[in-house]
Amino acid sequence: MAQKNNAKIPKPNKNEDVPKDPPESSEVPAEENGEKKKLEELPPFEVVEGSRIPASSFMFQFKNVEYSSGRNKTLLCYTIERGEGQVFRGYLEDEHASAHAEEAFFSNVLPQFLSSGPVSVTCYVSSSPCVNCAAAIARCLRRSKTLKLRLVVARLFQWEESEIRGALRGIGSAGCQLRMMKSADYLHVWQNFVEPDVVLNEEGESEQKSEQGAFIPWEDLEENSKYYEEKLAEIMR
Repeated sequence: MAQKNNAKIPKPNKNEDVPKDPPESSEVPAEENGEKKKLEELPPFEVVEGSRIPASSFMFQFKNVEYSSGRNKTLLCYTIERGEGQVFRGYLEDEHASAHAEEAFFSNVLPQFLSSGPVSVTCYVSSSPCVNCAAAIARCLRRSKTLKLRLVVARLFQWEESEIRGALRGIGSAGCQLRMMKSADYLHVWQNFVEPDVVLNEEGESEQKSEQGAFIPWEDLEENSKYYEEKLAEIMR
């Protein structure tokens, strides 16, 4: 079951980092190690945009497992529908803890489509939003009265925290339809947003990609989904 005991995942940030043990022995002085660490630090903000997610990344990041440790990204797949049958699709993923895909989408990407007429948006997200991202979603909904939004999430992020629960209720009251992903949703994302992984030959060159295989759900997908549905219903009451 998903995140039944948040005591095991006390990380305050949405994107969790997996702690790494130091090497058993090292001759590099501590000061030099510190300097090297500073040089290797990643930039504070980076959001990747694209149209298709590698299959292995989707299967790992969207899995509605009991504990999300090691899943240190948020993936957001979106469909934007405007008048006259215009449909736009894509996905975003955040690379570092300070950059969340939801805030980037609702603050930077979506506003470009809201200038003319009603807009219907469906987002499939690997994890429910944190407090800041929920605030960005609520602001977008309140500013755009013609926006219809569905947010379909694989896992609930720190759902026992009162601030998170309040943030989820906040986007609900702002007009967002929030629900958990089911098997049919996973299949839809697989068919519309996922691509086969690139295969390398012995020379390290990429070979022609094979046809996209069928989505194979993991054993406890439906069980975990129902568990999350119950928790979400409790929160939204």
